[in-house]
Amino acid sequence: MPPSVPSLPRRVARTLRTSLFAQVSCALVLGIVVGKLWPDTATALQPLGDGFTRLIKTVISPLVFCVVVVGIAKAGDLKAFGRIGVKALIWFEIASTAALVIGLVAANVVGPGKGMNVDPSSLNTAAVDETTGGGHLPTTAEFVLNALPQSFVGAFAENELLQVLILACLVGAALLHLGHTKVPKILPAIEQAQEIIFAVVGFIMRLAPIAVFGAMAHLVGNYGLGVMRTYAKLIVLCYVAAALFDALLAVALKAVTGLSLWKFLRYIREEMLLALGTASTESVMPRVMQKLRRAGARDDAVGLVLPTGYSFNLDGASLYLSIGTLFIAQAVGVDLSLGQQITVVLVLMLTSKGMAGIPGSAFLALSATASSLGAIPAGAVALLLGVDRIMDSMRVVTNLLGNCVAVFAVSRWEGALDTAQAKRTLDGEDTPAPDDAGKDAAAPVGTQKGAGAEADIGAPVPDIPAQKAGDLKEPAPEAG
Repeated sequence: MPPSVPSLPRRVARTLRTSLFAQVSCALVLGIVVGKLWPDTATALQPLGDGFTRLIKTVISPLVFCVVVVGIAKAGDLKAFGRIGVKALIWFEIASTAALVIGLVAANVVGPGKGMNVDPSSLNTAAVDETTGGGHLPTTAEFVLNALPQSFVGAFAENELLQVLILACLVGAALLHLGHTKVPKILPAIEQAQEIIFAVVGFIMRLAPIAVFGAMAHLVGNYGLGVMRTYAKLIVLCYVAAALFDALLAVALKAVTGLSLWKFLRYIREEMLLALGTASTESVMPRVMQKLRRAGARDDAVGLVLPTGYSFNLDGASLYLSIGTLFIAQAVGVDLSLGQQITVVLVLMLTSKGMAGIPGSAFLALSATASSLGAIPAGAVALLLGVDRIMDSMRVVTNLLGNCVAVFAVSRWEGALDTAQAKRTLDGEDTPAPDDAGKDAAAPVGTQKGAGAEADIGAPVPDIPAQKAGDLKEPAPEAG
């Protein structure tokens, strides 16, 4: 007898029970509906999304520390790690500058603010101060000093990723210097801590649909859908420009590594949807690190390039800032010369690097740019208050894709990418079966189809049952 086929309702229920992508998709739609129908109630749901983001942030710093320390110790070559960092910064600067130029060209061609004839004195500039909390972007000296930790514990307590990266590099270098014989238990302990952190991430990810529902309901309830009609030209331009930049990323990824960006998007569709729903790339950093390792990128490259990109490679934000600057100028009737537009690019190249983690950073960067030009009233940035939150989806997708492509490109450049393994993984040959998709959200990296082992030896391993973290640990290599 042929096997019985489950009914449609049973298949749908099974998919909703096991697929994080399906759960988040439903939560996204439900959040939009609730926000539209009951806006007053929906605005009170923001703590659902904020709570999830806070939980994820608690594990980001220790996870980055563990991955970087293990990566340096296992690579056994601090010079190679330094080369990865330098190459990453070169890639970041090229990518973010390309995003700025694309944004300026698009805004010049379309002119989203032309014909608005806005009087800057009629704008509520106090709302900008409220959004930014009276803060300011750091100067270059402040940025460098802030990247240096004042205390070991403080860097983790304040979730300062650059400070954590520096501490991790120092600890990894110390492990190489002392050698395995002097500190034989430290590296295995850090590896086991890494497994525990990934398990915690799995537990937190079970709350992702609730977080997306709350965040989306709050967005629609607070801002409504009418703002999209008011700023339709600007919104469409930003998203089309982002699509063009993403297409260039796809070409660059194919040329450098031979990998398909579309297949990678399909591979991280759950994380991408979650980032869209919560408007935060930080909420998916642990899972994305995990998947990049499974896709053949070496631990040290993933551990250094991805977290650093969160501060230095904000491609989506750069695109938005360049378009936003010209939109404001056009709206208030200021015609910027070519020299002034070049100044915009140069200023934004600096201000965009200090934006990460600062409330209202986009408005601070726009205000700084307007002030540097002297031709645009700084208060005119209030024009973007109503549409800024709508742009989060564009910024999140572009920032995340830009950083992931940077990981693959720099890894390939440094010889730290197993291209064959990456192609197998993106083709779905080494990914879990659909029935296991829900289990992955709660499983530590070492229990997901041999994910941890793949990152170390560059070859797929057979399915293994969940074990204790210590059971999956390979013997620590001789350091130094």
